[in-house]
Amino acid sequence: MKQLQKFYPHALAVLGFVLVSLLYFYPVLQGKQIFQSDIAQYTGMAKEQNDFRATEHVEPYWTNSAFGGMPTYQLGAKYPYDFIGAVDDFLRFLPRPADYLFLYFLGFYGLLLVLKMDPLKAFFGAIAFGFSTYLIIILGVGHNAKAHAIAYMPLVIAGFLLVYQKKYVLGGLLTMFATALEINANHFQMTYYLLIFLLILSAYYAFHFIKDKEYKSFLTAMGVLMVAGIFAIGANATNLLATAEYADFSTRGKSELTVNPDGTRSTNTSAMTRDYITEYSYGIAESFNLIAPRLFGGSNHEALGKDSSMYDFMIGQGVPESQAADIITAMPTYWGDQPIVAAPAYIGVVVFFLGILALIIDERKIKYVFLSGAVVALLLSWGKNLPALTDFFIDHVPMYNKFRAVSSIQVVLELCFPVLAIMGLQSFFKVDKTEQWRGLWQSAAIGLGTIIILFLSKSMFSFTSANDEYFIQSYGPGFVDALKNDRKTLYSADLLRSGFFILLTAGMLWMVIKNRLAQNTAIILIGLFMISDLFFVDKKYVSAKDFVSGREVEVPFQETPSDAQILRDTTHYRVFEVSGNFSSARTSYFHKSIGGYHAAKPRRMQQLFDYQIAKNNLEILNMLNVKYVIQTDKEGKEFPTVNPDANGNAWFVHNIKFVNKANDEMKALDHINTKKVAVFNMQLYRNKFKNARLKRNLDTTGTIQLRVYKPNYIKYLSDSKKEGLAVFSEIYYPNGWNAYVDGVKTDHFPVDYVLRAMMIPAGVHTIEFKFEPEVIQTGSTITLISGVGMLLLFIGGVYYERKKGLKI
Repeated sequence: MKQLQKFYPHALAVLGFVLVSLLYFYPVLQGKQIFQSDIAQYTGMAKEQNDFRATEHVEPYWTNSAFGGMPTYQLGAKYPYDFIGAVDDFLRFLPRPADYLFLYFLGFYGLLLVLKMDPLKAFFGAIAFGFSTYLIIILGVGHNAKAHAIAYMPLVIAGFLLVYQKKYVLGGLLTMFATALEINANHFQMTYYLLIFLLILSAYYAFHFIKDKEYKSFLTAMGVLMVAGIFAIGANATNLLATAEYADFSTRGKSELTVNPDGTRSTNTSAMTRDYITEYSYGIAESFNLIAPRLFGGSNHEALGKDSSMYDFMIGQGVPESQAADIITAMPTYWGDQPIVAAPAYIGVVVFFLGILALIIDERKIKYVFLSGAVVALLLSWGKNLPALTDFFIDHVPMYNKFRAVSSIQVVLELCFPVLAIMGLQSFFKVDKTEQWRGLWQSAAIGLGTIIILFLSKSMFSFTSANDEYFIQSYGPGFVDALKNDRKTLYSADLLRSGFFILLTAGMLWMVIKNRLAQNTAIILIGLFMISDLFFVDKKYVSAKDFVSGREVEVPFQETPSDAQILRDTTHYRVFEVSGNFSSARTSYFHKSIGGYHAAKPRRMQQLFDYQIAKNNLEILNMLNVKYVIQTDKEGKEFPTVNPDANGNAWFVHNIKFVNKANDEMKALDHINTKKVAVFNMQLYRNKFKNARLKRNLDTTGTIQLRVYKPNYIKYLSDSKKEGLAVFSEIYYPNGWNAYVDGVKTDHFPVDYVLRAMMIPAGVHTIEFKFEPEVIQTGSTITLISGVGMLLLFIGGVYYERKKGLKI
């Protein structure tokens, strides 16, 4: 009975998380789904593999519908023995996106319990974390993998804390499973940022272990964490190995080209330039919108009211009232340093105030770990606005240059400050009246002082956006003047709003000091202030209006007359949609496209677009077998154009143009007839393909006909009088595609920068390409072994703890 009473508050908290998650996203109870722009793009990219899986009941691991062809490792591929994924599915039992919100709450609640917070305060702290504006907006736009990884961050930290607190078994098990779930979420940038925080945490405990000469405890903790990490990685081995293999092939890998598309010399060996990595850098002054949401205008599509200057401007221009009211619901009021902002990264001014309170009165030194994590995250989020630190990390910290949008490291800050806030709230009720008063007035002075300074500094800002010149040219200076006035209004209004919440919270705590308010009543009221502060900001950016019918989410792209016309052609070809500019998955939903939407595109295809297709080199479209080009006329009407010069699925070439490096290979494609000549990089020949038997003046009288075309299997029939070099309009991928001539495995090699080629002997032959990635087999074996090991460790850990008389 006592055990039931012990778990009763936690059961209520979990039930509360379920209810809050469902109430916030209440349209899911009506069968609706949130329309997420990134998920719509993912649906387009994954359409072919999902259809194949449904009909063939096997996993293809390759899709031909995007970028001419690429692995599906980062497109939702399903791997054998993924029992961690099954655990994750069990935890995410609510409809999406309520499932991710619930995970935010649950993971953070666990972290606060490990930090010895009582259930009521931990409950409110968990909701405050989950309602942090950035965490909500990523659910709105469809950054599900990012949200997924963030949700498990607190549990990983909790596991580390337990281990460092010498609760080795419980901490080790939690670390192992939480880390496995974190990796399984498959957003390595977020996991990387978590590792940065864990290094800070580990350095803190290592210092104290060594200072106190507890070497055995330190080594034990390190050993437990190492074992937990090995099994967590092992349980995700297939995905990790496959992703690592693909990374070198993607835009995250090093480029072989040393010239830019304009011919100038490139000093960057990575396809991700420094400017690209730091494009989304948080402005230094902009960071204050962490405590006043629309200090820098909010978003690029901010909703204004009829009391705005923009509404008055519209009416003054003769725009009908109803139309003006509709236009001002999405105005570009944001004037910060980043190109696009969907919502401000607001952590809540009550959270900020209580966090400052913790730094003043909480005696636990662990607070400095969370403060350090917040500060490091803030400094790194400034990116190009703090070049000394950012350049050091890009140049010297391993793998830091693999990730872009450096501003997103603020998720660490958004995790650390709610922890500090609940530490502050809890410690306030543990100290005497003198300390309470000292902490209260000093926190209020810092919080309100910051608000007042920002208010007085208003005249120092220009309230001008980098895009304002475009708006002046398009809509006139009056439009921008109205925007500036509204930006100033938002600046002042949100500072007053934040000041009001600080006063309200400080007032509640003052009443506690004066014995005019009971402790639990104050906690509940402050918790409600903290949540409502964030809730009403969140609702401006993600609300019921973003939900649509399930059909609209499951079928995000509608077939156009152009699509219908092209689909009448049942042969195998590719399509290029010009308006998509190589960065849309709409075409991939209906056709085999040479473009697509992905954070890690195939590097060579992206380069082929930048260096050739973007310069209207139609010969490249020919060799990629682009039979249809979708264009728009002057009126914006879409129409398909047939490309009669497409090379087809495969062909024999007359000759080979030998070059010595990647630059020359790309340059050779500037002016070439790909039907007759193939470009081959001799550097590859010397390193890998010495058995290719390449020669000039080849026979071209033979034919190659396509017989079977599947994502992971292609079959041809060749007929030639002499040996010849066949080029296939399929993307060359060095890991997994195997070629067979009459069932005998045969070498194939890259030509024309991205395509496959092979020498075909004289006569009639069956040629097969099979995608047989060894990485899947290797990874699956490791995953199975690790899964069994984790299960045995779990059983052993439970038995050990029970034997000690402890209940888990």
